[in-house]
Amino acid sequence: MQRQSPPNQHYVKKFIYYAALGVPHVDIQKYRLKISGLVENPIEFTYEQLLNMIDTKYTKDFHCVTGWSVADVEWEGIKLKRLAEMAKVKNEAKWVIFYSLDGYTATIPIEDALHEDTIIALKMNGKPLDIKAGFPARPFIPHLYGWKSAKWLTEIEFVKDYVDGFWEERGYHERGNVWEEERFKGEGYSHKGWKRNPIF
Repeated sequence: MQRQSPPNQHYVKKFIYYAALGVPHVDIQKYRLKISGLVENPIEFTYEQLLNMIDTKYTKDFHCVTGWSVADVEWEGIKLKRLAEMAKVKNEAKWVIFYSLDGYTATIPIEDALHEDTIIALKMNGKPLDIKAGFPARPFIPHLYGWKSAKWLTEIEFVKDYVDGFWEERGYHERGNVWEEERFKGEGYSHKGWKRNPIF
């Protein structure tokens, strides 16, 4: 069976690792993942607590906005929807901001955050994430480009209004759907509503 490839992506054998702000030092004893913002029950978790909560294991491809993809990556983690339910996210929350230990941020619509396949990934291919891949945790949203999967995740904030993240400030798309090829702002979905640029 031939693999269905997203538009203008090509498959490579190994990950190409990026660290726009440098690879941070992680003190796993002090590490906490916080759930904050428009929630009734702000909570935080230690790394050990997160490992004990793993509820999802699947094999999904990873797609980078620069055009490369890695096939059949095995991911293990916690459904973000489950964490949102524990935090009791308020109805007015429309966006989710991911914060990283290095200062990096990424923003996604809440409907993508609460998608059944969206997880906080803790393991890749049977092993804990290594530091280059975002140890100790990162979100993974299979249908969004990889820059939304913020490495070294420390906080998940639910908010009402859209806020640019690191790459969104530099012209990358508000949502970043792989199959719609939403690489840059003005293509497809916008935080101001749905729109399509004419194709000539």
